[in-house]
Amino acid sequence: MYNILLVDDEKKITDVVKAYLDKEGYNTFIAHNGNDAIELFKNNTFYLVILDRMLPDISGEEICKKIRETSLVHIIMLTAKTEDEDKIDGFNLGCDDYVCKPFNVKELILRIKAVFRKMNKHEEILKIKDDIEINTSSHETKIRGEIVNLTNTEYKILLLFVQNPKKVFTREELLELVMDDYYEKTDRIIDAHIKNLRQKIELDTRKAKIIQTVYGVGYKLGI
Repeated sequence: MYNILLVDDEKKITDVVKAYLDKEGYNTFIAHNGNDAIELFKNNTFYLVILDRMLPDISGEEICKKIRETSLVHIIMLTAKTEDEDKIDGFNLGCDDYVCKPFNVKELILRIKAVFRKMNKHEEILKIKDDIEINTSSHETKIRGEIVNLTNTEYKILLLFVQNPKKVFTREELLELVMDDYYEKTDRIIDAHIKNLRQKIELDTRKAKIIQTVYGVGYKLGI
């Protein structure tokens, strides 16, 4: 099931769009302002973001820019502005598509389906025994057959281990490979992300088997 983040301050719009998305089998998260949208995005894995350009606290452009700092998730911008320059500005910030208000919900759903069809054509499944399965296109992650919701950083850390099953990564390497502006951050932030990731994927965090600590060095895939 694909997670979709729908951001719009008009409740009537979010209610209608969510009803259509639910009917199609998507898992829809709703935010009515920018701060809630950013918080939801940090704490969940999304495969598509539908983002209103005009919000009461933070502009859609700023949210788009913020998302693009950590993710290449497909972004559809909703806007009442139809000028070409406005659209160009949005594309330059990283949105992938525009839908102008007022819009036909059925057309929006067709566009969303087209996004996922294209995504599925290029999907790759990475699997480690029966413990981990990652769809690198949709970012859907299964642990022991169950879907888990990872943050973007957690997903990138786990993917890195799965793609390099024999390598031991130092904290500094993980910072460089999975986090923006890593040079401004302490390497101990990686420990925090590993701890949160283990809580989601390990049967017993005190005896971690999927991501193991190599004392004095860093971390490695343990399965």
